[in-house]
Amino acid sequence: MTDARKPFEIAGRRVAPGQRLTVDLPVSTLSDHTPVTMSVHVVHGKKPGPVMFVSAAIHGDEVIGVEIVRRLLRVPNLDRMAGTLLAVPIVNTFGFLNQSRYLPDRRDLNRTFPGSAGGSLASRLANLFLTEIVERADFGIDLHSAAIQRTNLPQVRISPGSVRLKRMAEVFGAPVILTSKVRDGSLRGAAKERGVDMILFEAGEGLRFDEYAARTGVYGILRVMHELEMISGKGVTKPRVRPISCTSSYWLRAPAGGLLRTFRQTGDLVASGDLMGMVSDPFGENEVEVLAQEGGIIVGRTNLPVVNEGDALFHVATPPSEAVMEGKVEALAEQLEGQPLFDEDEII
Repeated sequence: MTDARKPFEIAGRRVAPGQRLTVDLPVSTLSDHTPVTMSVHVVHGKKPGPVMFVSAAIHGDEVIGVEIVRRLLRVPNLDRMAGTLLAVPIVNTFGFLNQSRYLPDRRDLNRTFPGSAGGSLASRLANLFLTEIVERADFGIDLHSAAIQRTNLPQVRISPGSVRLKRMAEVFGAPVILTSKVRDGSLRGAAKERGVDMILFEAGEGLRFDEYAARTGVYGILRVMHELEMISGKGVTKPRVRPISCTSSYWLRAPAGGLLRTFRQTGDLVASGDLMGMVSDPFGENEVEVLAQEGGIIVGRTNLPVVNEGDALFHVATPPSEAVMEGKVEALAEQLEGQPLFDEDEII
């Protein structure tokens, strides 16, 4: 191997091997003349290797991913990294500043890809992220959470039919792997069309931090980087238990409007017919049971006790066999307790 590794060039900036640099990509100018940028932190290793992107806050209210990226960039292993890491903690700056899922034009950025350089604000931002970040990468991890007033169990979502994505999801080590179809206009779909493999990590609640979700995310990213031979295995623990792989899921919705009492939490294993909750009117005269339709694991739920008929209450992922679930969630949670990746002062 020679010393001819080239600098990484982005937006007219050159990042030398062994250097780290935050680069601002111009997005737009607000009505009061305030410039808006999308910032990417480039870690360009001295040794050759793959280019990987890690992104968060495509939905501006999903702040747990921002915290995961912050912790990731403090990990000492990156100082001796091979390849290149492109870390974008906040893709949707507009939504992040307004604590909103959407852009100012009320568009969902994750339904706007691939976008275009001359389209709407959402379309231009999608195009910028796709061309400057995604198309330059060999692999990617996009970080999400549930919407406001809902919460998600840490889970990795992958497109069907890819052996490599299944392997990376298992390496990541979140409690659940959910295989789901690609939605039109999504980042996953646009990346797939361009031959860039990526996984999507879901955990926690909008506008909230969650320690379990944050640790799972940081652990998972480092495991994937180790699998890609970008970092050494020092301090990177392996999952004790193989994740629960689910091929489908369903939502339980409110059978009536009223006050919801929930009897189950995210991570709970349920069987068909289990009582999940009860919806009552304010006078307590009428009560309607919410029952599980199929066995599985609760990967998401509402946090609101006041519901309208048809509101989404519980998201249940269904594995091929209920037997594979026994004991796994508890073991996965225990592996994160009292086992920081590095010294707590370094990572938090």
